[in-house]
Amino acid sequence: MSSSHTALDPTAEPRSELVKQVEQEHAERHSSHGEVLRDIILGVADGLTVPFALTAGLSSLGSSNLVVIGGLAELFSGAISMGLGAYLAAVSDSDHYDAEYERERREVERFPKTEEQECYEILEKYNIPHDTLTPVIKALVSDEAQWIQFMMDFELKLEKPKWYRKYVSALTMGLSYLIGGLIPMIPYFAMSDVTHALFVSIGITAVVLLVFGYIKNWVTVGTKRSAFYGAFQTLIVGAAAAGTSYGIVRGLDNEHPVATQ
Repeated sequence: MSSSHTALDPTAEPRSELVKQVEQEHAERHSSHGEVLRDIILGVADGLTVPFALTAGLSSLGSSNLVVIGGLAELFSGAISMGLGAYLAAVSDSDHYDAEYERERREVERFPKTEEQECYEILEKYNIPHDTLTPVIKALVSDEAQWIQFMMDFELKLEKPKWYRKYVSALTMGLSYLIGGLIPMIPYFAMSDVTHALFVSIGITAVVLLVFGYIKNWVTVGTKRSAFYGAFQTLIVGAAAAGTSYGIVRGLDNEHPVATQ
């Protein structure tokens, strides 16, 4: 008996290692920074396209100094605007959650039977028998705070925003826009010939748009096909924005020439 037990022991460690390996491979990989990633994507995408389109349009006037001044003015005002917009949006989300929580609390107090029935309806959508749900629901409704939270999570599908969300969102969005917008402006800082700077800016921005679009879809979707599609899509949007801006400014300048000296 003892020898048999000893013979089995060598298999215990490899088997344990196999279990660990399977558990590691099965480990779910979900990002917990979806909101931050969304702010970065929006900020960089807008930063790459809007200032790029503006500077491309202003370059048709032939003045590098005008491009730099106008581009910087738009860049900083745009970054501040994006940051404030993100802050206000996060504050609105928080206020909306608090209002809905208070409304749900009043409904639980005034119409407990109706709210309890809604709990059954929510869980029965998962094909769980009514009798099986009864003890679960009874336990749930015995704790009012958890009951309200259940309704917020499953009926309204609202997640309570973190208290620092508005600050992180504003900072992330503003800085992302600022960094993205500086990239297409770099040639105008280094080159006096506005036409040459325009073509260099187009080349740099095209490459960055392709890389950004690829990474954006690779991170959010996770497939090479979607990543290549994202790269192509981002490039087309940026090119369309720049081309449109350039054409509009050039047309206006032909009708009403702007003095650049």
